[in-house]
Amino acid sequence: MSVDLLVRGGTVVTGSSVALADVAVTDGRITEVGWHLDLTAGEVIEARGLHVFPGGIDSHVHFNEPGRTQWETIANGSAALAAGGYTTFVDMPLNSLPVTTTAAAYDAKLTAMERSSALDYGLWAGLVPGNLGELRPLVERGAAGFKAFMCPSGIDEFPACDEAVLREGMARIAELDSILLVHAEDPALVASGPGGPTPRDFLRSRPAEAEVRAIEQAVDLASKTGCRLHVVHVSTARGAELIHDARLAGADVTGETCPHYLLYTERDLESIGGEAKCAPPFRTEEDRDTLWRMLADGRLPMVVSDHSPSTRDLKHEEDFTRVWGGISGCQSTRQLLLAEGKLNLGAIAAVTATNIAGRFGLAHKGDIAPGFDADLWLADLSWTGTVRAEDLLYRNPFSAHEGRPIRGRTICTLVRGRKVVPGAPATGRFIRGGVRS
Repeated sequence: MSVDLLVRGGTVVTGSSVALADVAVTDGRITEVGWHLDLTAGEVIEARGLHVFPGGIDSHVHFNEPGRTQWETIANGSAALAAGGYTTFVDMPLNSLPVTTTAAAYDAKLTAMERSSALDYGLWAGLVPGNLGELRPLVERGAAGFKAFMCPSGIDEFPACDEAVLREGMARIAELDSILLVHAEDPALVASGPGGPTPRDFLRSRPAEAEVRAIEQAVDLASKTGCRLHVVHVSTARGAELIHDARLAGADVTGETCPHYLLYTERDLESIGGEAKCAPPFRTEEDRDTLWRMLADGRLPMVVSDHSPSTRDLKHEEDFTRVWGGISGCQSTRQLLLAEGKLNLGAIAAVTATNIAGRFGLAHKGDIAPGFDADLWLADLSWTGTVRAEDLLYRNPFSAHEGRPIRGRTICTLVRGRKVVPGAPATGRFIRGGVRS
């Protein structure tokens, strides 16, 4: 039997097993996984001594194109992801201009993706006041789901939803069999913060209770409307526990966290500076340690980057309230998790690929098994280093993670069986939303 590609002799890592195996590929799909496969192949990649992971999926990135390409581009962002072992992403509806809250804006972003993405991709759309009539056309165009803010987003073009808009939006999204993602911070608690020009003032202005209360409200509304719900960038232990408890009680709700909530605490914000400002902000050691435990035991299903880049000048305002709130980090997610050593290899495959594909209906993605796309990361896990600005492929190559230990050198990243080559023409494919696993 002949196949197009044979990845031979690597340690294949999935969410359920770690074993030596060959991976056979034809027409971009995995056809067989097993040891010493008796096959002829048009191309052979020798993977002895390497680990073969399912290609990573980052469902929370802001590539800002069209409109703010001085912050990030699709070409730069997708190349950075590939360098970190990722093969698929889902782009957020902000901070591009126009924001992706209308069918016309969605079409414009899709065109930009087709022109520039090195990786396969999906698109989130936005739920904002006044665009309820756009929800159906956006689903028909293949939107993976919708993103809403419960507090000000920081972008005037993407206003927050109050309870009435959330309730009506959730009801319509449920009718469309889609999903709502929420940035969960209670605006009353955020607005009542003391304000001030220092990092400590910023931390006080966005208390942990703001996240907890917002999650409680979002889960309640989702239960009443029958809407599938996902809470983005969960920063607190209590917030993650609320989501898990709601799921045990039958609610169709999940949550994610990000590397920066696993690596840093409140005390790090002042020492790192503006590069580390994000919302929600860093939390306590107890929050950080509990999030790790919940990832390890499966109560928290995914880690995504929330890659939210900007130009360097926006991170160095003298008044901390004026600093752009977002962390550049999509290139380093897997390497940071590997270096920390707190998750086994199977858990890393699950929280960075398999669970994400399953939750968001990304067909044929996220696993190494027959019938799945041949999206693979071949990595040398004997290699260790640190995050260095000169290695980053972002449009603006800086990050709060600079100097952090990383593990795992990328040997190659395959998307549908093809190596991602920096600078090559865009070959990414659009993944339509709405596929239920």
